[in-house]
Amino acid sequence: MQQHNVLILDFGSQYTQLIARRVRELNIYCEIHPFNKIPENIDNFKAVILSGSPYSVRSEEAPHPDLSNIRGKKPLLAVCYGAQYLAHFSGGLVAPSNTREYGRANLSFVQQDEVFFKNITTGSQVWMSHSDTIKNLPENGILLASTHDVENAAYKIDGETTYAIQFHPEVYHSTDGTQLLQNFLVDIAGLEQNWTPNSFVESTVSDLKEKIGDDKVILGLSGGVDSTVAGVLLHKAIGKNLHCIFVNNGLLRKNEYENVLKQYEGMGLNVKGVDASERFLSALAGISDPETKRKTIGRVFIEVFDDEANKVENAKWLAQGTIYPDVIESVSVNGGPSATIKSHHNVGGLPDFMKLKVVEPLRMIFKDEVRRVGASMGIDKELLGRHPFPGPGLAIRILGDITSEKVRILQEVDAIFIDGLKENGLYDNVWQAGAILLPVNSVGVMGDERTYEKVVALRAVESTDGMTADWVNLPYEFLQKTSNKIINNVKGVNRVVYDISSKPPATIEWE
Repeated sequence: MQQHNVLILDFGSQYTQLIARRVRELNIYCEIHPFNKIPENIDNFKAVILSGSPYSVRSEEAPHPDLSNIRGKKPLLAVCYGAQYLAHFSGGLVAPSNTREYGRANLSFVQQDEVFFKNITTGSQVWMSHSDTIKNLPENGILLASTHDVENAAYKIDGETTYAIQFHPEVYHSTDGTQLLQNFLVDIAGLEQNWTPNSFVESTVSDLKEKIGDDKVILGLSGGVDSTVAGVLLHKAIGKNLHCIFVNNGLLRKNEYENVLKQYEGMGLNVKGVDASERFLSALAGISDPETKRKTIGRVFIEVFDDEANKVENAKWLAQGTIYPDVIESVSVNGGPSATIKSHHNVGGLPDFMKLKVVEPLRMIFKDEVRRVGASMGIDKELLGRHPFPGPGLAIRILGDITSEKVRILQEVDAIFIDGLKENGLYDNVWQAGAILLPVNSVGVMGDERTYEKVVALRAVESTDGMTADWVNLPYEFLQKTSNKIINNVKGVNRVVYDISSKPPATIEWE
């Protein structure tokens, strides 16, 4: 179990995960829990942060936590909704705002001799996102900062280590947000900045040894960052008792099955490759609904995986490379109020017949942390820099039904696109990239002949952890060359388009 340093109570804000990321970037461990499920081991947490919320504190449906074991007993930072909550229920006044309080603002007054605002001065940019405003501070409230439109932008409670801010320090646009969090967590709460990749490896390996003992563990490797790092962590803990299985579902990138198996040679991992491509493609025949495709792939994968797992005598555990964003997007964090966005292939229960307990060594860390952990264990830089690839593979990048011919077309297109990014030094500037085969034919002309062939969309996004993403402004010259190369070399494609949608409102994948 990692050392519990900071508890973040989630009131359903879209920014809650950003708070956690900023805290982790300060080398301080934190966990997110819903406001209505405060951990029983509250004594293990040294400081508490209250998140924002889409609710108004004046609403009957507003989150109403029991802070009796926190307020006045632990350093407390209340952000946005949290600040309004403390005011509203402690003698202050919260009312609808008469002015627009969303977006960038600048501090017009800062209490300079206050440790909370150390190295932060007037003019510092902050990010506002609220429709209510704090008219009157709560009992014993002391004003610490204002903006031109928001008088009570920050305050503290006299006699407590309780601080409240109306703005969001976790958002990139709050230029001194990290400094403010450091002031609170390090200077005021007295936390040590000892959450590092090396400390994570040390404590996780120790936990895995204690939890698993001499049992055998089966891990489904994908060739991606998450499963690889999980595999190396488990190998450090249990050695030869780790049995890795890499399943070819026929929906991988071009030559990926062979390349991934070769990649793991020399890493010391016990890896078995299973080519089940025909089995998957047969099961997917005639299915075009995205969710049905995902479920079919999941079902067949479990069947194949179970067949192989049964060949490992006395296996007790199934290891998965699940990471924090997977959990957050699939099932509101710890059952909290944040909205569920989509389901993930590696989150959720196993069929009863598998009789395996689940171990997820990366469940509480973000993607960038996974890469840092991998680097600290000496995993190859090129492998750690690989783009994420969806569990269902190319099936959710082929819109409509799946055929071996469509898979071939998309593999060829994808290979040209990804290889081109690498050859032009663009791959590492992109968080995830791929091609999508559209269920659309378009008229074209090749030589003197009319064609009526497939359309493919290219997609490249920049992100930190997949929670939000912006499309990458790839050079026109590169897109032009890539388009020409695809059309000239991939039989069946006569048109290439580029996706310029961000997440939100779109998602990274099309299905």
